Parts: sequence; structure tokens; C-alpha cells
Amino acid sequence: MLKSIIIKNFALVESVEVDFSSGFSVITGETGAGKSVFLGAIAMMLGQRSDVKAIREGADRCVIEGHFDISSFSLDGFFADNDLDYCAEDCIIRRELSSSGRSRAFINDTPVSAALLKELGSRLIDIHSQHQNLLLGNRDFQQGVLDILAGDGELLAAYRQNYAAYSAAQKELAALKESLADSTRDEEWLRFQVEELEGAALRDGEQEELEQEQQELSHAEDIQAALYGAYNSIDGSEQSLLRALRDAANTLSRISAHYTAAGELSERLESNYIELKDCCDDLQQRLSRVQFAPDRLEFVDKRLALIYDLQKKHRVESLKELLEIGKSYRERLDKIDNSDWELTQAEKRCAALRKELAAAAAALSKARHGAADALKSSITDILVNLGMPMIRFEVKIEAAADFAPSGADVVTFLFSANSISAPQPLSDVASGGEMARVMLALKSLIATNLNQPTLIFDEIDTGISGVLAERMGRLMQQMGSAQRQVLSITHLPQVAALGASHYKVYKEETEKGTLTNIVKLNKEERVREIAQMMSGEVLTDAALKNATLLLSQS
Repeated sequence: MLKSIIIKNFALVESVEVDFSSGFSVITGETGAGKSVFLGAIAMMLGQRSDVKAIREGADRCVIEGHFDISSFSLDGFFADNDLDYCAEDCIIRRELSSSGRSRAFINDTPVSAALLKELGSRLIDIHSQHQNLLLGNRDFQQGVLDILAGDGELLAAYRQNYAAYSAAQKELAALKESLADSTRDEEWLRFQVEELEGAALRDGEQEELEQEQQELSHAEDIQAALYGAYNSIDGSEQSLLRALRDAANTLSRISAHYTAAGELSERLESNYIELKDCCDDLQQRLSRVQFAPDRLEFVDKRLALIYDLQKKHRVESLKELLEIGKSYRERLDKIDNSDWELTQAEKRCAALRKELAAAAAALSKARHGAADALKSSITDILVNLGMPMIRFEVKIEAAADFAPSGADVVTFLFSANSISAPQPLSDVASGGEMARVMLALKSLIATNLNQPTLIFDEIDTGISGVLAERMGRLMQQMGSAQRQVLSITHLPQVAALGASHYKVYKEETEKGTLTNIVKLNKEERVREIAQMMSGEVLTDAALKNATLLLSQS
């Protein structure tokens, strides 16, 4: 329930703070006084789209803040799910808009996204404006109303979960069929590529090994000469380097007893001798392995040529990429070879999910059919009281051509205001006044089922007068209770007199220009306001007496 609202620098409002009470309240004011400004501020506070044009001229930002008592509406789960502080008796939502276009939203002083604020706002306040009567012609809206009154939320959620799974499976099946069709068209080409690549028997690292071997085979004579020359330089004659090192080490060793440094030098020369001897052995071994082998060189050249040709053909630069392409081709070919099985499995999955979806749709449809008669009866009773004694209201439920996101039913509200004409789709035959009364009746039922804290009606009684106006007012009065709040913006004195609280929106000329304000009227002010609504510009004694009488009867 909205306890209070603070509006600063919004449109023609400089600064307004209004307290509200539970039950039925009315808001009046002359045409152009700014009632739409007041509603616009509430809509912005609830997360609707903001526009810098809404900021009062001369101000750098506007702020709309609402305080709510939500202790009776089981919203603690919402706050827990979104990691927000929960204060049941004073929940604060705030929207700020700067002249730079930056918008900020807060729930209990915690910054939140506009989307999250809008989600909470939709649970706190329902604003009904005249254009919403057009929704009565929308079959999705009609189905939504029936679902609310059927209380089939869990069934609808289960259906939607099944529908999402079935839709996803259908998309996967369609994608699989398309992929298989594409692959099948390329099967001959794929099979050739796989045979060519697998026939090449490529292995990772082979290219680097072959390129190294090619270098060695191509320069075998040069390599042999270099290895032999190095070996011969070290140990190829009687005056070889190895022999010289060994003799030097022995010579120094003989005098080590007399000269300590000679022993250390002898050991170092011996260590160098061992290392150099190992190098000689390695040179000998390598010299024996390096051979000029024309046949092997021819094989290596052909093998590398094959690899290079395949890389060029498949537009890659490494053997690793070539192997990956071959693997992908093999997978595609295997998929074609196994396509019948894979396709059968996907079709079986779709069929199983469709069966589950059909069961969920049937359960949902059963709940809707069960609620249709109750809706018909409730709406008829309300509309008869609203001056439509011959009303005929039907809820037609037909099977849809296929499953849809909200079920397999097509719901249509049928209407006839007399006993002669057969009921027809509501939007085709109902007048504006009749549509308003039907919408009000539906709203009264929806509010009860949804436990909506606050409802705001923006001139829902337009086109209504006399006794019917009072009856519509009485219905809104009944909708208001200790736990629910109903606000009605009205031009009708019969409705205005029924409010437990009465607020007036007005414009005034100030030093800062034209400003819009809203105030709560006391008893005497209410009498004058209602009398003004009756008599127009000239306030008569008769109008004052009638206003007093209306208030006493309310």
C-alpha cells in the first residue's frame, strides 16, 4: 500500500509530499490541472521509461520517492532473491533523473536496475488508464485474465517449462536436418578429402623431422668432411691434441709432490682430456651415421612435397592444422554415416517432449475450462449491478492450431448487452462505456485474486453518469479495504463523494511560474469541490446542498 509519495522538480511540480491511506480515495481537478503529471510521476517511480523533458524547467534533476507498507503482501521472497533489505512497514523506492539523462533507481536505498524496480513496481501498483480498455480486444490479455482467476500459475509455469524444452528440441532437430542435408550434398567431396588425408598417414611432428633430415641428406658430403676434419684436428696424428693433453697432465702429476699447484693443474688438464675424448667419440659415431643416400633423400623430398601440397590445398601453414582439418572431415563423415541413428534419436526426443507438453497443455486447459463458468457468473453479476440487466457474457475456449507459449487454447470473451443479439467478440460489439464497465469488473476480480496492494483508475468512469456512476464508484469503494488501496481520478461528483479520502490537483501562478500541486481536502473543502463539479464555474447554494447530501450518503 502506498503510504506517501514525494515529488520534486517533475514537470510542473516543484515539491509535493502527499500521504495516502488504505481504502478508496479519489483525486479530482479541472481538466489540465495536472492529474496526468501526477500519474506520470508515479509511473516513472515504478520504473517506466524516463525522459529528461520531465525535469522541471530550471532544475538539474527530479526525484520521485514512494513509501509503501508491504507487510501483508508476501514480498519477502522477492527481496531475498535479489539481495535487498526487507522493511515491510516502510519499503522505499526512489527514482532520480538528471538533466544529463542519467537515471538512477533505488529500493530501500540500494541501487538497482530500472528493470528490477519495474518488476517490484508492477507488484505494488496497477495503473489503469482509458487506453488500457483496448486490451480487452487482445486474446492474450483475455487468456491472462482467465489464468489469473483460475489460479493456474503453477500449471502455466510447468507448461512454459515444457514448451521451452520442446521448442529447443525442435530447433536442434531442424538444425541437425539442415546440417545433415548440407553434409550429404558434400559427402562425395568429404569422403575424397578424408581418404586423401588419412591415406597420407600424417603424424604430428613429422614435418619438422623430415625437414631436418632433408638438410642432412642434401649436404651429406659437406657434413662428412666437416666431421672428419674436426676429428682429425683433435686425434688424427701422433702429435694430436688428445695426446698432448695427456702428456701434459702426466708431466705435471710427477712433480705434484714437490709443487702443489702442479697437481691441481694436472687434474684440470685430465678433466679437459676426458671431455675432449668424449667429443672425439661423438664425432666418430656421427661420422659413421652420415651417409649419402640418394634413395632416402628422394623419399624425404616426395614426402615433404606431399605435405606442402596438402597444406597449400587446405590453406594452412602447419602440419598440426592439417591434422585438425582431417579430424573435422572425419567427424563430419562419421556424422553422415551415423545420420540415420542420430536423426532418429532427435525425433524420438521431440516426440517424447511433445507428449509431455500435450499433457501439460491438457492440465492447463482443464483449469481454464473450470474457471470459465465462474468468470462468466462473477462478471455477469457485477455488470448487472452496473446497469446492464440483459448482459450476456461468455468465455469461449477453443483448441489452438498448435502449441503456443501460453498453452494450446484460444480464449475469446463474447459479449452482448441485450437479449436479442447473440454474444460476439467483446471488442467487436461493446461500446466505450460498456468496455469501461467490463474492464472495471475484471479489475475487481483480478485485484482480489492477485492481492494487488494498490490500484489506480484514471477516469475509468468517462462516459458514465447518474446512477451508473454511483454504482461504479461503489464497486471501487468495495475493492478498497484495510489491506488494499484504490485511487480513482474522476470528474464525477457521484464517484468523488464515495472516497474515504479526497485529493485535489490544481495549478497556481507563482513567482517561479505555473506550478501543479496536490492537497488532501478536509470535509468543508470536499463539499465545495464536489459542488463545483456539479455546478461548474458558479458555485450555487443548491450545488452545496447536493454535495453535502452526496457526502452524507456515501
